[in-house]
Amino acid sequence: MDGEGELSAADMSSPRQRNTPFVHKVEVPPKQNLFNEFMYTFKETFFHDDPLRHFKDQSLSKKLMLGLQSVFPVFGWGRNYNLKMFRGDLIAGLTIASLCIPQDIGYAKLAGLDPKYGLYSSFVPPLVYAFMGSSRDIAIGPVAVVSLLLGTLLRAEIDPTTSPNEYLRLAFTATFFAGVTQVTLGFFRLGFLIDFLSHAAVVGFMGGAAITIALQQLKGFLGIKKFTKKTSIVAVLQSVFSSAHHGWNWQTILISISFLIFLLVCKFIGKKNKKLFWIPAVAPLLSVIISTFFVYITRADRKGVKIVNHLDKGINPSSLRLIYFSGDYLAKGIRIGVVSGMVALTEAVAIGRSFAAKKDYQIDGNKEMVALGAMNVIGSMTSCYVATGSFSRSAVNFVAGCQTAVSNIIMSMVVLLTLLFLTPLFKYTPNAILAAIIINAVIPLIDVNAAVLIFKIDKLDFVACMGAFFGVIFASVEIGLLISVGISFAKILLQVTRPRTAILGKIPRTSVYRNIHQYPEATMVPGVMIIRVDSAIYFSNSNYVRERIQRWLIDEEEKVKAVSLPNIQFLIIEMSPVTDIDTSGIHALEDLYKSLQKRDIQLVLANPGPVVIDKLHVSNFADMLGYDKIFLTVAEAVNSCCPKHSDEV
Repeated sequence: MDGEGELSAADMSSPRQRNTPFVHKVEVPPKQNLFNEFMYTFKETFFHDDPLRHFKDQSLSKKLMLGLQSVFPVFGWGRNYNLKMFRGDLIAGLTIASLCIPQDIGYAKLAGLDPKYGLYSSFVPPLVYAFMGSSRDIAIGPVAVVSLLLGTLLRAEIDPTTSPNEYLRLAFTATFFAGVTQVTLGFFRLGFLIDFLSHAAVVGFMGGAAITIALQQLKGFLGIKKFTKKTSIVAVLQSVFSSAHHGWNWQTILISISFLIFLLVCKFIGKKNKKLFWIPAVAPLLSVIISTFFVYITRADRKGVKIVNHLDKGINPSSLRLIYFSGDYLAKGIRIGVVSGMVALTEAVAIGRSFAAKKDYQIDGNKEMVALGAMNVIGSMTSCYVATGSFSRSAVNFVAGCQTAVSNIIMSMVVLLTLLFLTPLFKYTPNAILAAIIINAVIPLIDVNAAVLIFKIDKLDFVACMGAFFGVIFASVEIGLLISVGISFAKILLQVTRPRTAILGKIPRTSVYRNIHQYPEATMVPGVMIIRVDSAIYFSNSNYVRERIQRWLIDEEEKVKAVSLPNIQFLIIEMSPVTDIDTSGIHALEDLYKSLQKRDIQLVLANPGPVVIDKLHVSNFADMLGYDKIFLTVAEAVNSCCPKHSDEV
């Protein structure tokens, strides 16, 4: 045995043995039947997270409990709830309640609704979410962007001043179908659809919406009586300056500026010292109390300062009979509901995931959609408009030390007490303070640092970001949304139809082949051209891939002739990034193969994946090419084409 081992080692070390490279065969994977292949694709598309894994090998009673917990997560975390956790939730709930009450009044006016509907929307939806939601940190209620979007879409159909009842009914109808949309997406596990709206587009859309919202508040901030109903920056600024001489109220401006400075200072203090998080959280409610008291004792409302006026006492009345389930407004309600529901969903899921990552726990996006949808469906029947996760309140909730969704219940109870006993106290609240609170709340939505980072990373992403941004501020919220979605899809199509390709060279003293533009020291093998295709090859890009490879080849042949180097004899395509190929892709390879034959150039493939090699085998292209022209690695392909070159490794 020892002698045979020594002989084998000696043979392997001989020059002849070294010049005969060992070639690994690229195996064709076992054939899968059509049903199994379909089920695998279906599972990876809709059930990639294997949601039923917890049910395996469990008793019937345990399965029933797990099923109940999957719909109502409260039955899971509620069993381990304790007094220490309640203490954290109580502080967080009271803190976000003090923030949400003045915000809700302002956001309802932003949506063109009576202020009480903003408070209603922070009572019922948070209760529903607390039982069905899986996020521990998200705070539920009306938000500025969705309120603006909903108000803009509603006003395009109905004038709230001339037809207030129809406007309100359409708002509830849109809320109902926003919830239905969210539940449908979650139930059928279609949550991946919202991922088509890129992060860059969302950053631009949110920034543009924030500026639009802030500009809309100039009516209350300056005390302007006649104000444009359009949302574009040009129309708003024209309305502002045209009323400068006779339409502004100096008392209103004094209130607005004073309290906006107060809110900004409080926010600065909270950022400087995280332990003082409660200061910027209670500042809006404190501003409302002080400004309301000031207006009441000075009777500034008689001097042109606009106030909230009467707010109805009591809890949410039923609004089921107000929802349009037939008639001309049904289709309009569905359209508005789908758009506002998708935007609300995008914001809530993004917020939930970001805070879950900070605390290192997982949330199920599809369950979140069902929870958010259920709360909006129920909300539409209890006089609420579209609610979702609020970034500002969720951030305060997180910093305040919330432990579970009980903080939403605490907030909801405070809003309930406000509705039952405190609404008359808001009668003299000036609209100016609500404008200041909303401006202060939307400032963080303008994320300049994120836009700068997007510009540095991906210029095309930056175009999507700016397209959404300028679309919102110069046209309208819905136009900005359409632009952001359109550019996101355009980017996907561009990446699919125009995949990247690269010429590979050999890293000196290794058998590694890399992009020559990334590694300038990489050298090309004489007589061999190696090209990597960085995408699946489908009908949408197959012709481009073939033509791009041929252009690479033509350019290289011209360079070779110019310096009198050996002609290209082998074209090696590195296929490890090619995850899939369809019929059009195979036809493109066949055309490339025939074209190369006419020029006495051999086509060689390196490292095709299991899906690709299977389809090449089934289509008989592998037989046409020859299995001796399909290699496991680029190094083996080069060594087979140019054995002398292997000595340099």
